[in-house]
Amino acid sequence: MTDTLVPFDEVLTKYDPAMGLEVHVELNTSTKMFCGCPTAFGAEPNTQVCPTCLGLPGAMPVVNGKAVESAIRIGLALNCQIAEWCRFARKNYFYPDMPKNFQTSQYDEPICFEGWLDVTVPDGEGEGETFRVEIERAHMEEDTGKTTHIGGATGRIQGAEYSLVDYNRAGIPLIEIVTKPIVGAGEKAPLVARAYVAALREILLGLGVSDVRMDQGSMRCDVNLSLSPKGSGILGTRTETKNVNSLRSVERAVRFEMSRHAGILDAGGSVLQETRHFHEDTGTTSSGREKSDAEDYRYFPEPDLVPVAPSREWVEELRATLPEPPAVRRSRLQQEWGFSDLEMRDTVGAGALGLVEQTIAQGAAPQAARKWWLGELARSANESGVELSELPVGPAEVAEVQKLVDAGTLNDKLA
Repeated sequence: MTDTLVPFDEVLTKYDPAMGLEVHVELNTSTKMFCGCPTAFGAEPNTQVCPTCLGLPGAMPVVNGKAVESAIRIGLALNCQIAEWCRFARKNYFYPDMPKNFQTSQYDEPICFEGWLDVTVPDGEGEGETFRVEIERAHMEEDTGKTTHIGGATGRIQGAEYSLVDYNRAGIPLIEIVTKPIVGAGEKAPLVARAYVAALREILLGLGVSDVRMDQGSMRCDVNLSLSPKGSGILGTRTETKNVNSLRSVERAVRFEMSRHAGILDAGGSVLQETRHFHEDTGTTSSGREKSDAEDYRYFPEPDLVPVAPSREWVEELRATLPEPPAVRRSRLQQEWGFSDLEMRDTVGAGALGLVEQTIAQGAAPQAARKWWLGELARSANESGVELSELPVGPAEVAEVQKLVDAGTLNDKLA
């Protein structure tokens, strides 16, 4: 059945959107969360496994101390409180790429809780509006393996001839960062979602805890969305669009689900609480499975792991290692580069701040670096439907081309 979509502007005349964003971040530790297996991306399938991450009988897990340290630093950077005592839990479900048939996660006792992150959304007039996104928790868990379905037209299990499972990723340390419901954004809801994930990515890069490559799955976002009658203040039934893997797609997923929910509600129907798959090629979502509630997972404390109790002294030592906050960094770079407020806002809004900074570090002048990333390269990324960071050209190449322009070897058009 084809979804009936309500034009985005019409949605906002009748309904208020509420969002919840769950961001999974793979940590860049050299070993997995509960065993000593390596975590390098792209290794031959099933070569980075052992009895512990394969869930074989009698294998005992041990917590990765570096992952705990990274979790605390992430929590501090997100203005969270750090638990004085917390523990792991077993989340039970059958899934072919989770070899133990349960995931070691944290349930009611996360290591980080009650935080917030301020994000700025452009208003189209060169100004920006700031939204405070409240963070409910950031907890530690392990990643699943990767299943590849062979022979079907869609790449999904329906219609596939057989499936292959690679357990290399099973057990890689994850931090899941969960927001409280984001309400009051109205028409800017898609932009707030994108700005939040972009700001989070910037913080995590600065902390050095992950490469946050959304194209490789080391950072991915689950987008929960619901609509309620305008002004009612009642949260509607939510859907969860899983594993959205680019900033652009986060924005598109929110926009599409708002239009789809409105179509169902306008027709007198009820939204089904379910997971959804996002399709990059069309910007649409399709049904996955009915969404389970917490009680369906039969959480119970992990009996094979001791609780984690970070001392207050250690937490304060880690606080001292935090890099300058993104807003302070942006202000410093703007002054160093001589950018106007509008130039800086455009650079940040395009997701080009880090790329411009790296290009300048390679020897390009600030305005030249900005010109390339916000001009020709931004057009190319837009036409290809990818983020700037996913282009096959990087800061070193841009700086090298600019050197040729500076030397008079090339003009801008040839470059």
